[in-house]
Amino acid sequence: MKRVGINLLWMVPGVVGGSETYMTRLLSGLAERTSNIEYTLFALPQLQTSHPELERNFQIAYAPVTGQWKSFRVAGENSWLARQCRRRRIHLVHHAGGVVPFIRRSRPLLTIHDLQYLFFPEYFTKAKLAYLRVMVPRSAETARLVLTPSEYTRRTVIERLNIDPSVVIVVPHGISLRPTRTTSGDVRQRYGLEGPFFLYPAANYPHKNHLLLIDAFARLAQVHPDTMLVFTGARAGAEWSVARAMGERISAEIRKGRIEGRVKRLGYVPAEDLDALYQEAIAVTFPSRFEGFGAPALEAMARACPVIASNVTALPEVVGNAGYLVSPDNSEEWTKAMSDMLEDEDLRMIYVKSGPERAREFGWGRSAKILEEAYLHALETTL
Repeated sequence: MKRVGINLLWMVPGVVGGSETYMTRLLSGLAERTSNIEYTLFALPQLQTSHPELERNFQIAYAPVTGQWKSFRVAGENSWLARQCRRRRIHLVHHAGGVVPFIRRSRPLLTIHDLQYLFFPEYFTKAKLAYLRVMVPRSAETARLVLTPSEYTRRTVIERLNIDPSVVIVVPHGISLRPTRTTSGDVRQRYGLEGPFFLYPAANYPHKNHLLLIDAFARLAQVHPDTMLVFTGARAGAEWSVARAMGERISAEIRKGRIEGRVKRLGYVPAEDLDALYQEAIAVTFPSRFEGFGAPALEAMARACPVIASNVTALPEVVGNAGYLVSPDNSEEWTKAMSDMLEDEDLRMIYVKSGPERAREFGWGRSAKILEEAYLHALETTL
């Protein structure tokens, strides 16, 4: 039996965002497959409490480090992980966090979630940017196969990193389709939500484009004063000072628009509450300027929640014709899109019905099958 190790030491639960969702869903899909591959996950201790389902389905080796200090995590990848792979006789290692450690036994697999640092370098600290500029190209050249979550990211990896197209494979986000409604008590009462509301589940990173959405909603609220805008997600990442500053700018923009009473910033909410919010919302608004995939759009569609999304990067690829696509640079278009969803119930119902049909194309069983085929291909070659 072949043994594959999956490096999750980069995955600090609750901090890394969409890449955590991507990997945990792929692993859930792998767990449902009958396989001749023996998997071992290499992870931080926090994974044990944040994703107990993984421990039920996989062998997991927990590193003697936490996620608090990135330097310790990187050191762990170059020492502890290498020793563990030798001791456990791992045949193939999948580094799922975008970089390959300097110390390795053989050519690994690599997942690159996106190349945002090339398009929006101003969103990164100088240290982080310097690290990515060195490590990402080096890692892509080192990898036996490069996996990406979308065709958009695949194209950018090939073009911007000059990687052979034959070794770059799309392994899309997968999702568990839920045909029945999720109940989470009276989610409206607990979060103080009255009347129709739009939902944006995204951390306060600059590329998420909260400021444009607030401007568009302030204009909408003049015509529909009973409508609310709801933000969920962590307010900032500990490593990105620019993201922490964005939280302050969001507060200032809300005050400027005089919509303090119409905007709710809920922060992190449990998954079952987020599901209920999807099902209660008029639509998910997703004005992000850059996405390697855009998982919240897929989540919304799977729960029959209409999606208004940006028409750039990977989002059109994910949403297809099942959502309302708008320029991320035109707030007036966003106001019109939200107004259309409120005032035209026939239009809204088109997206309510087409969303789940689109989401069925992204079942996590299909994604896991593609991933396992990539493992088997790499194990059978001597690249």
